[in-house]
Amino acid sequence: MLLIANGHLLEPGEERPVRGDVLIDGARIAAVGAGLGSLPDATRLDATGKLVLPGLINAHTHAQHNLIRGIADSVTLELLLNAGPAMYSNRSAEEEYLSALLGAVEMLKSGATAAYDLFMRLPSPSLEGIEAVVRAYSDAGIRAVVAPAVGDLLFHETVPGLMAALPDDLRKELERRRAAPGPKILTIMRDGFLKYRDAAGGRVRLAVCPTIPAHCSDEFLLGCKRLAEEFDVGVHTHLAESKVQAISGLARYGKSLTRHLGDVGLLGPHLTLAHAIWIDADDIALLADTGSSVVHNPASNMKLGSGIAPVAEMLARGVSLSLGTDGSGSSDNQNMFEALRFAALLSKVRSPDYPDWLTADQVFRMATTGGANALGLGDRLGRVAPGYLADLVLVNLDSMYLRPLNHVTHQLVYSETGAAVDTVLVGGRIVVRGGQILTVDEAALHKKAQPAADRLREVNRAEWALEHRLAPIVGQVCRSLARQPYPIQRYAAVDWLGTPVT
Repeated sequence: MLLIANGHLLEPGEERPVRGDVLIDGARIAAVGAGLGSLPDATRLDATGKLVLPGLINAHTHAQHNLIRGIADSVTLELLLNAGPAMYSNRSAEEEYLSALLGAVEMLKSGATAAYDLFMRLPSPSLEGIEAVVRAYSDAGIRAVVAPAVGDLLFHETVPGLMAALPDDLRKELERRRAAPGPKILTIMRDGFLKYRDAAGGRVRLAVCPTIPAHCSDEFLLGCKRLAEEFDVGVHTHLAESKVQAISGLARYGKSLTRHLGDVGLLGPHLTLAHAIWIDADDIALLADTGSSVVHNPASNMKLGSGIAPVAEMLARGVSLSLGTDGSGSSDNQNMFEALRFAALLSKVRSPDYPDWLTADQVFRMATTGGANALGLGDRLGRVAPGYLADLVLVNLDSMYLRPLNHVTHQLVYSETGAAVDTVLVGGRIVVRGGQILTVDEAALHKKAQPAADRLREVNRAEWALEHRLAPIVGQVCRSLARQPYPIQRYAAVDWLGTPVT
């Protein structure tokens, strides 16, 4: 047994933490409270001067992004999708492993103990790629749900008018980017589940990810649903992330993307939806009534100009909300403390109706118990309580952001950066101590990462050249679509055409 002694425990709703101990038996918390320090047979971890928190849960990220961090600047979601083959193609299994490991180390060192990862390999998934990402998370010691992102349609053919706007030679070039047929992709996924569904003693699990619903035929969506049911696993996808997606979905289905997912039969407690920005009150009610959960990704929503998600409305209607960083290609880091701060602040620019703004307590719950629900571990993760998994973070109270300590949750959400993370445990195992990762040779990892990133830029020169030719046309078509009227408004105080929000 392991005893975390003399720590400061965060009590929900309290301004100050209380002194207490945490007793860990194997992978779970056995007891929490004062006076546990007299147990003679327990290994002692002194937590004097440290805040003991449930590990933060990154409910939406993309492992493939970590090798291309910093590439994107002023690009929309659609321009980023256009660049996908240039960023992710021609990777070896070792490069998939390095990319996932980089993200795992970054998350652990900044206080995240679990992640829901939608990694992508283009043009199609492979067993080797799945194994590499699972192995990276296993080696790092983090808890993870790994959902290879797949689809059977080209992004460009899902945007109304885009293929028609392309010259013949570019349309032919795009054909070679096409993924394998849907049945073959599903077969690869099924083989992956048979081999790797419960790695690292169940700490790393697999799930299903039809990447963006519009990038999948209905037949493929149903195939993903059947696969998830066969193996009793979760499903994660992106929902109405941009106005272009919402308008494209309405043109294609004659209904909202949310309603279409409901009609296909995907909505439900096993489904986690990232972003959910361009949804209306009826969509929100449908998500709540079906028990579907949503991941808020404030940093990437801002960087890609996607809009502001109606988080307060979803919480008020009873939708389970969690928090994510998104991939480092669209938000540049995996720091959940930054996600906490952005989530709280972004809610405050939608309107002057401050009673509807997100509170620090709400945001912190999104990153803990909300994240646990998204990962399908709502009854086992996200709390410092007996019976829960011992995924814990010890934060130095001497952090400049926590002194003087006036309100612990407010300061964790609005002030702390993650730099004060001292010790991290996952399933009772210490994986970070003194701010240093114990499971990975971080210096060697960084030494390997740079040549890998450099090689990929070189080997994908032709893909980057194609991306540069496509980008102006993609941008023009998508900007025209985004100018079209839509019943809801998810930009800031005025939209980009200068129309006041009512």
